[in-house]
Amino acid sequence: MKSYTYKSIAGCGIRADVHPAMGTHRGSGRKTPAVIWLHGGALMWGSCDYMTRPEQVELYTRAGYTFIAMDYRLAPESKLPDIVSDVLDGLRWVRERGPSEFNLDPARIGIIGHSAGGYLALLAGARASPAPQAIVSLYGYGDISAPWYTTPSAHALQKPHVTESDARAVIGTRPLSIAGRERGTFYAWCRQNGCWPREVVGLTPDADLRALDPWCPVRHVTPSYPPTFLAHGDQDPDVPHHLSIAMAKALQSAGVAHRLMILPGYGHVFDDCFGDAPVVEIFVEVLNFLSEHLHP
Repeated sequence: MKSYTYKSIAGCGIRADVHPAMGTHRGSGRKTPAVIWLHGGALMWGSCDYMTRPEQVELYTRAGYTFIAMDYRLAPESKLPDIVSDVLDGLRWVRERGPSEFNLDPARIGIIGHSAGGYLALLAGARASPAPQAIVSLYGYGDISAPWYTTPSAHALQKPHVTESDARAVIGTRPLSIAGRERGTFYAWCRQNGCWPREVVGLTPDADLRALDPWCPVRHVTPSYPPTFLAHGDQDPDVPHHLSIAMAKALQSAGVAHRLMILPGYGHVFDDCFGDAPVVEIFVEVLNFLSEHLHP
């Protein structure tokens, strides 16, 4: 694995970790497909440094993909337009640097995202030009204007109450692209008060119900949208699985190649149970889907 700073802005370096496909080396001349991996963390915490899972890296690299774990700026210090620009700049960096730097084929790039990373992957499908050749969203979402995010979450309200002062104590003012899970306190406060869109996007849907539409992938699916794989646990208390169902319906209506898999009995971050047979099946199907569209 080799680390790169693919972008630096306002003193914040943004990192990408590149894991070569197994059996390849820089001088081999063989171009591999690539998957860009985006971590979750509500767009508020995380890093490819500590959230990348070795067993999943091995899964993809053994299957013939160059695996690129990519950071992005985090909210609320940076707002969603800046975060999305990082993802699009990272995709551009991979296309431009990848062929010479790490032997990848710029015409065979997919994006995989988990949770909020899945949301960013789906948004990249609507905004990137050229678009990725395939998208995988695991327990992600395509709609940030629905009540699940714009009103207090019943699931979050069952947890200890978080005051605004405690929430803001774990955030700062300068942009950053690496942060620990202690910022989950800020997320909990946002969910208990239904103010995630205000803090992350910088918009208040109460003032304009359509203000969040540009940031909802489910409303921007066209026939040219990339082939998409969606997987979700039906007991997810944090990101309701109906969001993946809604995304699948939008893809179906537009005639976009897609696959939706719902895991009965599983909650959020179902890959914590990586060895369970239903989860193994999900990743087998992810590899089959990527193979169909990226041809490793």
